[in-house]
Amino acid sequence: MSVDPMTYEAQFFGFTPQTCMLRIYIAFQDYLFEVMQAVEQVILKKLDGIPDCEISPVQIRKCTEKFLCFMKGRFDTLFGKMEQLFLQLILRIPPNILLPEDKSQEMHPCSEEEFQLLQKEIEQLQEKYKTELCTKQALLAELEEQKIVQAKLKQTLALFDELENAGRDHGTSDFRESLVFLVQNSRKLQNIRDNVEQESKRLKVS
Repeated sequence: MSVDPMTYEAQFFGFTPQTCMLRIYIAFQDYLFEVMQAVEQVILKKLDGIPDCEISPVQIRKCTEKFLCFMKGRFDTLFGKMEQLFLQLILRIPPNILLPEDKSQEMHPCSEEEFQLLQKEIEQLQEKYKTELCTKQALLAELEEQKIVQAKLKQTLALFDELENAGRDHGTSDFRESLVFLVQNSRKLQNIRDNVEQESKRLKVS
């Protein structure tokens, strides 16, 4: 079998020419084996009709195998020649032929230096895209944080509204006055708690 990878032909056909030839070889080989088995069965049937035949089925099998080896050797030789003809003349794309997807290279040829510059430009664009993608992700994360802060701010404003309404219910119309009133009451409650804790400690000691 040929060792030439024939990648351009594989691109056109969708399979390597060597794979095609291998399948043809296996198909012919299988057919040869089937023919030899059929011939052997015919010979055995003919021998069964001959009285006092000294040829045994084992001898027939040995002869069949020997003839099969001879035919296989001849077949391999002929197939090797056929494979060369197929790979050189039938399954090979001439060097002056371009596939449709490669026509752009013929219309817009570029040197090795130009190709290297294009490759470098592509790498730079890929890096730029990665950077922009990271920036976008950071902005999205910041936007999510702002949404959380905004929700907490709304909760705080709603709490202030409740405090203001509570102050109005207690006769305080100004929010500042309500806040001062709440602070004073919280201080009074804290002092009461401190006094209770001190008294509790004194009673435990005594």
